[in-house]
This record gives sequence, C-alpha cells and structure tokens, in this order.
Amino acid sequence: MARSGIGAEVEGFHAVAAALRNGRVETLIVEKRRAERSEDVGGLVELARRDSVDVQFVDDVRSIAFTTAPQGVFARCRPLPDSDLGALIGRSTPAALVVIDHVEDNHNLGAIARSAVAAGITSLIVPTRRSAPLGSAAFKAAAGAFEHCLVSTVSSTADAVRNLKDAGVWTVGLDADGDQSLFGLDLLTEPVAIIIGAETGLGRLVRDRVDVVASIPMIGPTESLNASVAAALACFEVARVRGLA
Repeated sequence: MARSGIGAEVEGFHAVAAALRNGRVETLIVEKRRAERSEDVGGLVELARRDSVDVQFVDDVRSIAFTTAPQGVFARCRPLPDSDLGALIGRSTPAALVVIDHVEDNHNLGAIARSAVAAGITSLIVPTRRSAPLGSAAFKAAAGAFEHCLVSTVSSTADAVRNLKDAGVWTVGLDADGDQSLFGLDLLTEPVAIIIGAETGLGRLVRDRVDVVASIPMIGPTESLNASVAAALACFEVARVRGLA
C-alpha cells in the first residue's frame, strides 16, 4: 500500500538535493559514473552518508526513474504530509494561497510551485482529478520548491474555492476573459487565493464561485499565457502589492 502524502520518490539533482536538505531521504540511488565524475553528485553522496542515508550505486537510474532525464540520481523518501486547509491559511499573514484548476502538465505544475515559492507563497491546493499528478515529474520541474510548501490535495477545486470563501479568504480566478486587471487589484492585500487554470481558462463551476475573475493585460497579439507564466506574474504581483518585492 502506498504511503500517504506526496513526494515519496524524487529524481533530478535539484529536487533530490532539496529533499536531502529537508532530511527526508531514506535511500539515495546514484549512477556510479556520475558520482565519480561530478563534484555536485559526489557532494550529494557525501551529504547522504553524513545523515546516515542508505546510498546505493547503479549503472543507470533510468530503469527505476519516472522521467527520461533523472540526471543520475533517484531518492526514496519519507512523504511530505497532505496538509489541511487551516494549516495552509495560517501559513502567512495575511493568507496567500495558490489553487490549481485543470493544469494537466507535470512541468507546468512543478513550475507553478517553483514560482509561488520564489514569490513567498508556500500554500498550494492541488486537485486529484483532472490535474497533473504530484509525482516525480512535477517534483523535478519544481527543483526543490515542494520542500518549502504546504500542499493540500482535494477532489474538487470548486469545493476548495467554496471552503476558502467560508474561511474568509478572497478568491481570485485568473482567466484571459476576466473583467478586471490583476495588476494593482486591491484584494491582493487581503487574505487571498489565486486560482490558476489551464490555457483554456477556468472550469465553469470554479469561475462561477470565485469572488473575482481577473486577467493579465496582454499588449501583443498573443491570446493567452502558459499557466506557469501566468502563475509567476500573479504570485509576484501579490508580493509587490504587499510590499514584499
């Protein structure tokens, strides 16, 4: 039976290094040639051994990896816990969260987490349906960002939006057809959750439930932004409005 939580298996240099620093790696599997030739990979091995982590050497980690480019390292870890909504809301004052809606690309999901953490937002809500899985590919793309997050997995983004509103958090959905600009939005200084949809926009029920549907003003002829790019702009706008960036 799989252990509860996320991130039980991590690959890619930066993701594995972050998991090691977080003290949750149980077994580190490394390509022997990389450990001998790469100072960075050799450093991971030394760090793991100092922390009494089981280190195993193989010829090629791709036979056990989930991505095509694990960079010669793979780790089996104690999972990160699945957090409840109250913990996410209390993570910062005022609260700031990112909520995922129908983002089905692993790299986008990981990149969104990376941008959120870079902007100081470390509370994420990720649906288990119609969303990229919180697996090795997302962790690799996040380059260690998930080690700094509290993550709550939910079955329904629309229900999560309703629960956030009940808890006193404003909900702002990003959509190219939004009737307000995200930039300078006064609500961003309040407890707020930014809902990030796919390039096709927010789901209908989510769009109906959010307090505000906001857009990122487009100057050129491009109709929409990649979800992770839109998320990065939104997260740093929250930081800017709050005087943090």
